[in-house]
Amino acid sequence: MSMPHVLLGLLATGDKHGYELKRAHDERLPQARPLAFGQVYATLNRLQRDGLVVPTGQERDGGPERTTYALTDDGRVALDRWLTEVEPPFPYVASTLLAKVAVALLVADVDRARACLAAQRQAHTARLRELTALKHAPSATLDDIVAVDFAIAHLDADLRWLQTTLSRVADWHREVRHEPATGS
Repeated sequence: MSMPHVLLGLLATGDKHGYELKRAHDERLPQARPLAFGQVYATLNRLQRDGLVVPTGQERDGGPERTTYALTDDGRVALDRWLTEVEPPFPYVASTLLAKVAVALLVADVDRARACLAAQRQAHTARLRELTALKHAPSATLDDIVAVDFAIAHLDADLRWLQTTLSRVADWHREVRHEPATGS
């Protein structure tokens, strides 16, 4: 995720200080990792340095002093350019799950590799149930539903891959371990 561009997008809706940006991020992207305040302020400092945002004032509102930021014209151009760029599909598979399964097939026996896959399938299924319940909760917002649909689609793909891989464990294990196939 491009945190600078997300913050630019949140500022495009109006001037905000760091606490408001964090809150807006966490509300608009409910299934994303919550932002740390330090990450918000470090990103705002870089955006200000690059001329994409400017401070517009200070608020105290019963707490510490907070600087409010606004998007500059250059910031709007950068945001618009980012929004028009097509995100290419990842050229490489970079998944801890894939790496773990490949290593399990390399170092574990077939039963242990199957157990690893089955345990992962169980965890994915449990998370799928949680997300489905969240999606259908009366309090679900459109932000929740969009984020949950994205997560469910990815979990569903992982589950299909886990099932397919489970059916191939013995053959894959022989190939990875360079063992000859037994005749059947």
